[in-house]
Amino acid sequence: MVLEHEILPYFEWLFRGADGTFGALPRFLLVLLAVALLGLVFGYIFAAARKGFLRGGDQVFGTVTTGFRELLDISPRRIFALTRLAMKEAWRRRVVVALVVYFVILLFASWFLRTDHQEPAKLFLSFVLMATTYLVLGISLVLSAFSLPNDFKTKTIYTVVTKPVRAGEIILGRILGFSLVGTILLVVMGFFSYIFVVRSLDHRHSVEDGSLSRIYESDGTVIGQEGRTSLGGHHRHTVEINTDGLGETALNNGHFHLVDPEGDGYQVGAPEGFIRARVPRWGKLQFLDRKGEPKARGISVGTEWTYRTFIDGGTRASAIWTFTDVDESMGKDGLPLGLITRVFRTHKGIIGKPIPGTLQLRNPKTELKSDPIPFDAKDAQVQDQFIEREQIDTDGNPIDLYDDLVSDDGQLEILIQCMPRGQYFGYAQADCYIRMPDGSPLWNYTKAYISIWVQMVIVTSIGVAASALLSGPVAMLFTVSFILLGFFRDFFVAIAEGTSYGGGPVESLYRIVTQKNIITPLDPGTYATVIQSVDWVLKAFMWAVAQLLPDFSALSSTNFVAYGYNIPGDQIAQDLTTCLAYVVGMAVLGYFLLRTREVAR
Repeated sequence: MVLEHEILPYFEWLFRGADGTFGALPRFLLVLLAVALLGLVFGYIFAAARKGFLRGGDQVFGTVTTGFRELLDISPRRIFALTRLAMKEAWRRRVVVALVVYFVILLFASWFLRTDHQEPAKLFLSFVLMATTYLVLGISLVLSAFSLPNDFKTKTIYTVVTKPVRAGEIILGRILGFSLVGTILLVVMGFFSYIFVVRSLDHRHSVEDGSLSRIYESDGTVIGQEGRTSLGGHHRHTVEINTDGLGETALNNGHFHLVDPEGDGYQVGAPEGFIRARVPRWGKLQFLDRKGEPKARGISVGTEWTYRTFIDGGTRASAIWTFTDVDESMGKDGLPLGLITRVFRTHKGIIGKPIPGTLQLRNPKTELKSDPIPFDAKDAQVQDQFIEREQIDTDGNPIDLYDDLVSDDGQLEILIQCMPRGQYFGYAQADCYIRMPDGSPLWNYTKAYISIWVQMVIVTSIGVAASALLSGPVAMLFTVSFILLGFFRDFFVAIAEGTSYGGGPVESLYRIVTQKNIITPLDPGTYATVIQSVDWVLKAFMWAVAQLLPDFSALSSTNFVAYGYNIPGDQIAQDLTTCLAYVVGMAVLGYFLLRTREVAR
């Protein structure tokens, strides 16, 4: 699974952040202060242009003081009444049609989703979660962006403002009402999508009697049988059965089956392991180059995506993970590991044959190493490795995993090497981990829907705030821009900070027109100075806008569930905190935007 951003503990994320300077809370307060100051400046400019310098200042001061007084005097009872009104409005606009569309999508999805895929669960889970996300965000967008403008157009807003309600309560009521409608839709979609995935992946096999052959011990004793299953779900399994008639199929297409005796034959159970919630404990990654010198990153094999770097085979190049707090609680008989390897071939070798590698354990304090453990790397697949507790060091002496290879402070290093020359292994920090006991797949699936709910509430908040001032189509375009930029926030920030190839917007346009590559610097001259000066202003503006954008790619937990990994509780806590920040910020902004309209005063 790709994990480009390290998931920090909640309080570290809240107060310190990844770089140890500003956490989420200080950043939120700084952004809130900056937006407030800009709002005061622009508000005064517009008021002064309409009513003069003195009267404009009085109006701005009165609006701000009245606003804070009203925000502190909000009535939960009135907000609840306006929430019910917003929900009735949503049902009148027939949002239930979205459920009909969703059910139609699920009905026809089986025509296009193939169960003979190498990882069918990943395919089905990705589909239902992405379909739910886009459909719910689209509904929230339309409801929130057109609600207040339609009320102004039909003049139904006058029946509301004549009551003793405040502008802030109108905004909060709309946000909460539409969010509750979206929550109901999400619950229904989540329930039926889970049933759809489970039923679609369900299939049965039987043991082919003619394929069974006996398994003998070295002394000639029969210890069981081995054979294969019938064809089911476009695949077969090899199976081993012990003398009691109990057995288990080999892993295939991301799942396995248990085998039990039944009459004169055997019964193959339902598929297991399709939907998992692996709980990884990640370490810190560093590399050794081909000469054995420490490096922060491996080598590049020419791919533009720099998430993984590579080690070259047949050399001393290694990928080294350092794990902390390792003890016997992780497994008394050994250490369970998970490993994902990207294989880059410079020559084909033997088609279908995996690339061999070695795994070695090392005590970071004493430098004691275990004898290399061979493994076969399967490209981009999760491979479960179990490291036995009883090991042998490089001199052939027996050693204990926890007593000898784990340091006194609980540290353990795992070294990976690629064996054949001309072949490469690619790794990122999240590609090797200690496997803790799996979590609940159903609860993990529910957490994915909590992440979708967070995105839905943020879109609703932005749409309602924008609709307080803008017309329906303009508010929708504004919110769509926020969503699109939010999904590509990392790229947007990279341009703003000057860390992306090709320079800023104007320089990139110039390179496209002149067909100049993105690496070569611009020739010194007047035009280059002008381009870079304009880009400096644009990048400063982009950086400021980026501080307001919700990072929808980071809020999405689809990949966690699709790849079978548990969504960390810290991630959910961070998402909910981010959601609360946007609701509060957009509610305050929406209040002041609505106050600029005569009907809300």
